[in-house]
Amino acid sequence: MSYTSYDHRSPFDALHGILLSFPVALFTSALASDVAYLQTAEIQWSNFASWAIAGALVFGGLAAAWALADWIVKLDRPDSGRRLSYVAVLAVMWIIGLVNAFHHARDAWSSVGATGLVLSVVTSLLALAAGWMFFSQFTRPDPSR
Repeated sequence: MSYTSYDHRSPFDALHGILLSFPVALFTSALASDVAYLQTAEIQWSNFASWAIAGALVFGGLAAAWALADWIVKLDRPDSGRRLSYVAVLAVMWIIGLVNAFHHARDAWSSVGATGLVLSVVTSLLALAAGWMFFSQFTRPDPSR
């Protein structure tokens, strides 16, 4: 199966991809830190998770703002619905990430627990889904082959 690339790829997509890579890496790092904290009860793992979540929220917010602006500018394109769903995934990721940050700001064992772990899993999956949605828009199977 051969692949073709879209002709509407702009040079700014590379910068957007870099911004998006931070929430993908940092939300999954927070998940790994939560698992480590639940296994060891070493408080520093909870601190690492909180820092990773804060960084993911900063860059996730920038990526979401960029995606929203890109969607608004390119409303007349046929892939507008796909772009809107990408913006929605980023928005939900950011909102759940904010709830996760508030949950991790709690004291000691209650900062992670089952709820914190579930929130970290959900934000990680949403970040990975957003990365997949963003990077898969540039190559698709060529239907003519």
